[in-house]
Amino acid sequence: MRKEIENWWKQAQRDFLSASHSFESGDFYVSVFFCHQAVEKALKTMVMMKQKKREIESHSLIFLGKEANIPEKFHDFLRELTPQYIITRYPSAGNEVPFELYSKERAEIFLEKTREVLTWIKKQVTQQKNSHQE
Repeated sequence: MRKEIENWWKQAQRDFLSASHSFESGDFYVSVFFCHQAVEKALKTMVMMKQKKREIESHSLIFLGKEANIPEKFHDFLRELTPQYIITRYPSAGNEVPFELYSKERAEIFLEKTREVLTWIKKQVTQQKNSHQE
C-alpha cells in the first residue's frame, strides 16, 4: 500500500478513537464530528486505492461512498452523516449551539454506524494489502 494511502487509513482509525473518547467524555457533538472525519478519511483511503489517485478534494460522504463502491446498506447513513461536518461546528448551520444538538443516544447511533462502515472498509483495505503482498 502506498504511504499516502496508509496515512489516510491510519488517521481514519485515530479519528474514530477520538470519536470514542469524545463520546465517553460527554462531548457528543465532537464525537459526531470525528465520526464524519473517520468515515471521510476511510472512504478516501478506498477511493485512492481503487482509482490510484493521490488526493480527493470532496468532503461529501455520499460522493466518496459511490466512488468507493460502498454497499447500498450504508448510503442512508452517509446521507445523514455528511451534513454533520458543518452542523457540529457552526451555530448558524443548525440554528442552535452545536453542543446542544446532540444527545448521548443520538451520538451513540452515529458511533455505532461509523464502526460498521469502518469495519467493512477495514476488510477491503486488508484484502488489498494482502493481495499486493503475494
